[in-house]
Amino acid sequence: MRRRTPIYGLLAEFDGPTELVDAARRARHEGYRAMDAFSPFPIEELPDALGFRRTGLPLVVLSGGLIGGVGGFLMQYYAMAVAYPLNVGGRPLNSWPAFIPITFELTVLVAGLSAVLGLLALNGLPMPYHPLFNVPRFALATRNRFFLCIEARDPRFERDGTARFLRSLGSQEVSEVAW
Repeated sequence: MRRRTPIYGLLAEFDGPTELVDAARRARHEGYRAMDAFSPFPIEELPDALGFRRTGLPLVVLSGGLIGGVGGFLMQYYAMAVAYPLNVGGRPLNSWPAFIPITFELTVLVAGLSAVLGLLALNGLPMPYHPLFNVPRFALATRNRFFLCIEARDPRFERDGTARFLRSLGSQEVSEVAW
């Protein structure tokens, strides 16, 4: 018996967004969880059909903002009250109202940077190569075709059974995605 090579998954091609959303819903209903969809434009119902869940990005941005705000305030406090205390105009060394603009700016700066870096990290970017690029017809995903990929790491994935299931969804073509 010939041993089959490992694959990334199976890719099904659809003609329109309605067919793609219906296929994603049926695949989710059948128990497939490790899947992704690709279309030339955003489809509002698709994330729900795929079963996407909320990410930890808001927590990353909040943490970055808090670190930036506290860091900005402590930096100014250290400079004004500890390292170089200078009494100007009789004001106290810890004059917190004067610290607000820089504290605010550092809060926004660090929160924005953590948002960008967190987004890249949580999405696994940059990704210069993806196994889907090995399928020639996948180039049409940016033009006029819609694709649903069920990955081989899914517990319900079985090469022949999943291929039959994808064909039963009304797909135009089902392709194996090689590593």
